[in-house]
Amino acid sequence: LDASDDELLRRYKETRRRHPMADTVEGGLAAQIAAERAAMSEAKKRADYVIDTTHLSVSSLRKRLTAIFSAGLSGGMLVTVMSFGFKHGLPMESDLVFDVRFLPNPYYIPELKHGTGLDAAVRDYVFSFPQTGEFMERLEKLLLYLLPLYNEEGKTVLVIAVGCTGGHHRSVAVAHQLAQDLTAAGFAVTESHRDISR
Repeated sequence: LDASDDELLRRYKETRRRHPMADTVEGGLAAQIAAERAAMSEAKKRADYVIDTTHLSVSSLRKRLTAIFSAGLSGGMLVTVMSFGFKHGLPMESDLVFDVRFLPNPYYIPELKHGTGLDAAVRDYVFSFPQTGEFMERLEKLLLYLLPLYNEEGKTVLVIAVGCTGGHHRSVAVAHQLAQDLTAAGFAVTESHRDISR
């Protein structure tokens, strides 16, 4: 990162911070900045990127850094898709919460009751209903619209929470599928199931 001498002088005066070379370089702040430039010249020559921050706001700098260091990812933001049970409370870290308690509940099917949404039989049951497919289609369309906008605003981590009653069946199946679909769309995604073993 670099900036013009005038801008560096202004920033030091504004923040009233001492320059790191104040104890070793005489002649005031301008001389200290010149000494720092000389000391950093070899590192600057070897740098892959040099960003002049003279006219950049903090948010513009963040966007620039995100664009450079998230190359190859659709967005650069880390998305966590989490399942949970409403009876255990909302996840405090969630940014977006979706309630799937409107879907038929495998809990009331004796052979599925003790499984989880990661089991094929439970997942097949949850996804056998047309409303599940329609919900997933609408949800993914919404998220594919929203995620790039969150990224543009500089959000680096986004937690999408999907809840059902206990956090074992419907939310797990939907969160698992959503994580797979967002990964396939090019986002960096992690998946977690907060209440699956409760």
